[in-house]
Amino acid sequence: MQRREFLKHAAKVGTGFSFASCTSNNSNSGFRQEIPNVSSVATNKPLKVGFVYIGPVADFGWTYAHDLGRRKMEASLVGKVRSTFVENVNEGADAQRVIRQLASDGNQLIFTTSFGYMNPTLKVAKDFPNVFFEHCSGYKRSENVSTYLARFEEPRYLTGMIAGRMTKSNIIGFIGAYPIPEVIRSIGAFAQGLKSTNSQAKVKVVWVQSWYEPAKEREAAQALINLGADILTQHTDSAAPIQIAGEKGIYAFGYNTDMSKFSPKAHLTSAINNWGKYYTQRTKDVINGSWKSHSVWDGLKAGMVDISSLNPVIPQDVQQLVKVKRQEFINGTAHPFDGPVKDQSGTIRVPQGKVLSDKEQLAMNWYVEGVEGSIPQKK
Repeated sequence: MQRREFLKHAAKVGTGFSFASCTSNNSNSGFRQEIPNVSSVATNKPLKVGFVYIGPVADFGWTYAHDLGRRKMEASLVGKVRSTFVENVNEGADAQRVIRQLASDGNQLIFTTSFGYMNPTLKVAKDFPNVFFEHCSGYKRSENVSTYLARFEEPRYLTGMIAGRMTKSNIIGFIGAYPIPEVIRSIGAFAQGLKSTNSQAKVKVVWVQSWYEPAKEREAAQALINLGADILTQHTDSAAPIQIAGEKGIYAFGYNTDMSKFSPKAHLTSAINNWGKYYTQRTKDVINGSWKSHSVWDGLKAGMVDISSLNPVIPQDVQQLVKVKRQEFINGTAHPFDGPVKDQSGTIRVPQGKVLSDKEQLAMNWYVEGVEGSIPQKK
């Protein structure tokens, strides 16, 4: 149940401005750990590359973003690769079967794009030592398995800053998929950004226990509106929350990809993921025989995340605040969890002058100050 483009350089557009990333592969905001490479692929034939997706390609969310990355990789390596994908693959036994089939079919590089694919990926990789595997959002590696993740918390913080200045009710609704560190961390980063521009605003969370289920996401959005939320954000995959925000005349943030087309007036911006550069580089590494198993966690500086164009309704002074903070994240002079950071009880979790470590972020199981309610416990 667990897991988890196209950006252009910052440029003013009308009264808003676009954010993007044309930065280098090396990032101070990411970590990279490598182990020796396995035997390289030597062939003049196009490299076969497989992708395993948790949802439908047409979700316009998580899976759609990964498929944009796949397509960008293909476009960058015309004639050198041939890719395929399998969508709607449940985590667990189904995932292992699909991954094994892709390896058996001759795919020499396989990207598995959901946290719950971690163990199935490792099991299949053990049986196919000459196939290269890339697992998104996991933490277990082997000689032929790499892991990669995006620093979603950076654009989340920026959207929180905007919410703090745009809300009138001081209630922001957050639709969460599953109560795992990835999502809890996103809620926390959003709340930290919110607090930086509005200390009175609060975040209310509704959990839907699903990555992609438009009906449930819509129901959760309505519940949050009923609780007084006048801005919605999400860590789920469909555009349903944006759509209902438009219907109700409130604002919302998209996630994974630019969701502005679903409700241009309601959409303030989207926290987006850009996988294309990473997929292209890792595919090149296999082709060139330079692939090594590593762990990567990259953010704005590496171009793996960003925010989409800002709605012109956002005041210019707010846009400028966001622009400055975004650049600080890129420069490494700021972090979404810069201390002091308090939890719901008021206990200081991160002292002044310190930053929440990567290890602590990856295990985050507590709400920051400003988030209401409790985290559901596993049954």
